Amino acid sequence: MVKEDLYQVLGVSKKATTEEIKKAYKKLARKYHPDVNPGDKKAEDQFKKVSQAYAVLSDPQKRAQYDQYGALFGEGQPPPGPGGQNVNFDFQGFDFSNAGGSSFGDIFSDLFGAFRGETGSAKRGKGRQSEVRMPERGQDILHPINIGFLDAIRGISTEIRIDRNIACTTCHGTGNAPNSAPRECPECHGTGQVNRSRGYMKFSSLCPACGGRGVIQTPCGTCGGRGTIRKSETISVKIPPGVDGGSKVRIAGKGNGGLNGGPDGDLYLTVNVAPHPIFKREGDNVLLVAPITVTEAALGSKIEVPTVDGAATMKIPPGTQSGQVFRLREKGAPSLRGGTRGDQLVEVKVVLPPVRDERTKEILRELDRLNPLNPREDILRYRS
Repeated sequence: MVKEDLYQVLGVSKKATTEEIKKAYKKLARKYHPDVNPGDKKAEDQFKKVSQAYAVLSDPQKRAQYDQYGALFGEGQPPPGPGGQNVNFDFQGFDFSNAGGSSFGDIFSDLFGAFRGETGSAKRGKGRQSEVRMPERGQDILHPINIGFLDAIRGISTEIRIDRNIACTTCHGTGNAPNSAPRECPECHGTGQVNRSRGYMKFSSLCPACGGRGVIQTPCGTCGGRGTIRKSETISVKIPPGVDGGSKVRIAGKGNGGLNGGPDGDLYLTVNVAPHPIFKREGDNVLLVAPITVTEAALGSKIEVPTVDGAATMKIPPGTQSGQVFRLREKGAPSLRGGTRGDQLVEVKVVLPPVRDERTKEILRELDRLNPLNPREDILRYRS
């Protein structure tokens, strides 16, 4: 029993033209089609409703009957009673591949043909499919590469070994045996489409045997009809300076081979950077913790610290506190955007000397008498 107003289901007025009805249906069919919403029961139910509505409103006779009685009655059913009551609109067994004098297959081909690579004469519902395959670009390959911390900063050239599909040298990516003549597909009998059912609805889809072309050929004996063969290859790659963990480096044309003369895909290297014993990375900056003595912190000093470029001298001002951070300009990692370089941030950590004898203890006591200081004075103000 269809209770909704069919015009409201399609979102059109009762005065809508056939073209307006078709346009509204195509928009809703694209939105609710089961192939676009796999496993979505609500979308499937809504798709059934809009398909039922279009089946009636696209057919002039059925539309006229619906406009007059508000529903349809089939052969052998009693005519509608007063007010159009007790009337059923039965869609059971309805074939949506050819309804209302307009092929649903044509509409679905318009809606979804682009997703399946169908263009022009390759659309479904147009008779025999074209036996000429369009060139297809090869798929990209994602491959991990492990490098050291300093290699990521400075860049590195290395070799890696990958397995990839390349175009078959016998059939040149077509998948067909050389000089084989095309013949009609026995599965779809040359139409390029097969019918399938979903509940009580029937749809047309691309023939899986011929891929919608309507013809088949003897498969290539070298690649088994796939159009590609597997090859292990050693290639030279260059990792640019400044990469970090998770960076991707593109190697053009080193992905899987294309089909039917199409270009090869690309190889993308996913960079994994090993940790360093003393350096850490934060964006383009390099972090380092450097220990200093009490004397260096109190009186100031010049100290030598390691950087990714080698040793560098850094000035420690008098009165430096533990945890204080100093910046060495342009001693970090090069930016992948080019033209700039990060800094090295050095956090100093004051290390207390070991107290091994009474003389050392006396010196520390004398220091405390000469420079009385309560470092907890500020926080003691907040005691309860």
